[in-house]
Amino acid sequence: MTISIWRYSHLALAISSFAFILIASLTGIVLAFEPISNQLEPYATYNVKNITLAQTITVLQKNYDEIIEIEIDNNDFVSTSVITKEGKNKTFYVNPLTGKKVGDIIEKAPVFKFATNLHRSLFLKSTGRFFVGLVSFILFLIATTGILLIIKRQQGIHRFFSKVIKENFEQYYHIQIGRLTLIPIIIIALTGVYLSLEKFSLLPSNIIKHQIDFENIKEAPKQQIKDFKVFNQTQLKNVRKVEFPFSDDREDYFHIKLSDKELNINQFTGEILSEIKYPFNTLISHWSLVLHTGQGSILWSIVLLISSCSILFFMYSGFLMAFKRRKKSLVLKNVYHKDKSEYIILVGSETGNTFDYAKLFYNALIDLGKTVFISELNKYSSYKKAEHLIVFTATYGKGEPPTNAKSFEQSFKKINQKKEVCFSVVGFGSLAYPDFCEYAIDIDNMLRSHSMFKPILELHKINNQSFETFKDWSSQWGKNVDLSIPLKQPQKAIKTKKNKLFSVVYRSPLNIDNTFLLRLHPKEKIRFQSGDLLSFYPENDSVERLYSIGKIDDDIILSIKKHEFGICSTYFSKLSQNDSIKASIKRNPHFNFPTHAKEVVMIANGTGIAPFLGMISENHKKIKTHLFWGGRNKQSIELYNAVIQDSLKNNNLTTFYPAYSRAQPEKIYVQHLLKRNSNPITKILDKNGVVLICGSIIMQKEVINVLDEICREVNNKPISYYQNKGQLKMDCY
Repeated sequence: MTISIWRYSHLALAISSFAFILIASLTGIVLAFEPISNQLEPYATYNVKNITLAQTITVLQKNYDEIIEIEIDNNDFVSTSVITKEGKNKTFYVNPLTGKKVGDIIEKAPVFKFATNLHRSLFLKSTGRFFVGLVSFILFLIATTGILLIIKRQQGIHRFFSKVIKENFEQYYHIQIGRLTLIPIIIIALTGVYLSLEKFSLLPSNIIKHQIDFENIKEAPKQQIKDFKVFNQTQLKNVRKVEFPFSDDREDYFHIKLSDKELNINQFTGEILSEIKYPFNTLISHWSLVLHTGQGSILWSIVLLISSCSILFFMYSGFLMAFKRRKKSLVLKNVYHKDKSEYIILVGSETGNTFDYAKLFYNALIDLGKTVFISELNKYSSYKKAEHLIVFTATYGKGEPPTNAKSFEQSFKKINQKKEVCFSVVGFGSLAYPDFCEYAIDIDNMLRSHSMFKPILELHKINNQSFETFKDWSSQWGKNVDLSIPLKQPQKAIKTKKNKLFSVVYRSPLNIDNTFLLRLHPKEKIRFQSGDLLSFYPENDSVERLYSIGKIDDDIILSIKKHEFGICSTYFSKLSQNDSIKASIKRNPHFNFPTHAKEVVMIANGTGIAPFLGMISENHKKIKTHLFWGGRNKQSIELYNAVIQDSLKNNNLTTFYPAYSRAQPEKIYVQHLLKRNSNPITKILDKNGVVLICGSIIMQKEVINVLDEICREVNNKPISYYQNKGQLKMDCY
């Protein structure tokens, strides 16, 4: 599979620097604890804002015979080198208000010494410093290419922090954590590069040279140090270091390093002999060290710690994604040659996930004894015996082809098929993105415009890798070609540890639509909300069944349609009061009732009403809520009527709009009611209201089309605009 330039660069940089970045990250984690442990020592003076240098020197002179040096480090620890009244030379931390010793100078722990040397130079001295600087630059490039990949994936920089569609654990958190730690990692990388360049003297010199006219240094009028104007005007918080004169000679002076400049002060008169402001590169050097090491800030040190840990996670998740992508698309094993196959499957996939569905379909046709050939869209060719072409493709970026489909259009224009071929196109994507299945639309139009290709189905779009939608398409396709497609749903391991016991409180009789209500009560305390999912595995079956739940009085409400050969629905329809079942709750936070919204529209058909029954029952804030529901006839609503009528009476539900498809000669579906109420719905969306949809995939597709149509017509915005703002939430099956 061809990889895009940015993804290839991102991966190549990560692989080439793997060992060095691993060492830098591990040692970075260790070193992040050093400033944290230092800051926890009780040596800092937090009210230095109001202390002047003159005050501190005065109290020190009272306590010690001679002061050699005062230094304030990045932790706000004030240390001093003095000669005590006993004549001993000592260095320790002091309280700048009292001059009293508060502790001994912190010695660097052996573990931090080891980690520092390994982190700086890999114990290779200058050679190691060079490699560390190079790896810091590579880390910056990795972060930069990562930014470009996220922008590409999210379809624009303005959507950089928009919702990420969760395809799998490593992909989802690689992006989520990457966006959160992006700035700290860039700071770590750039400051690492700067410090390395500085070590090799590749930056402008930081050496400051003072010019002092020693011939004209005055010794009068002599003043006390406490009366020096410059010392009284200098706050201790701005001081880095003060070096005292070695002797009483007039050539000796106070040398003061402040946060932004250096001063030389006449030791007799307090006159400023020389003043030089630090050049910009000196300030950059200081802040590079502070930002790279976290000195002086527990909060920033914690950020550096998290960032170093996240780099390790990126290495794990990035390589795992690359491996999975490569594994899925490395070699598509074919039983038949392309020129001997009647069915040709072509795949366009950026991450490799579309291949999973393509292979399911390929295996289903092989099981039927058909001659099938599967390949990438980039490898489009002529096919001598092809009767059917099936294209499965994702969309990358802003409606662009995936990287293994970029050359398809060019090949398609050059290659002519010798016989007419029937085709069908299936697009994979997410409604969260504005350009949903855009490239699939382009391919469908391409094929339709060619005289040798004949469509047998309309373009089919699949949202968020929905297997049910894919199964629905394969069933339609099979009917058109007179085949029964035996799709095998990917099986998941049964996680019985999470299963809890639920007792049956009530099961209603079947209504006219073979639908019934099931009310369950958990036998132990479990947190759940309306809109969450009940996960259930029938006996000797490893395929998980999920049911949207409503919550009423701490009970679970399920609306279930009994199917003739439905294993679970048949099992549930035979349950009696006080029976028990084992199941688990799956949190579904993206489909809970939006308590922040001023107005809510609920759209459902059939059994999709279940979570809405719970939501309106728990609408204690009396948020304006409108329920649109579609059923077959008026008897269909009887199961839910009690909850709906009670909710209307107590204002938990504002309006109810039922649509009955079989109650009159002209079929009326829920989407028809939406068209009739287009103005209120678009006003609700325009005022930050929320639309919730639950029910069948077919209903969802029609409802989305209608909502998109009325939003474009009334508000001049597509429905994706509101979905990106979190105003459209769906849970369809």
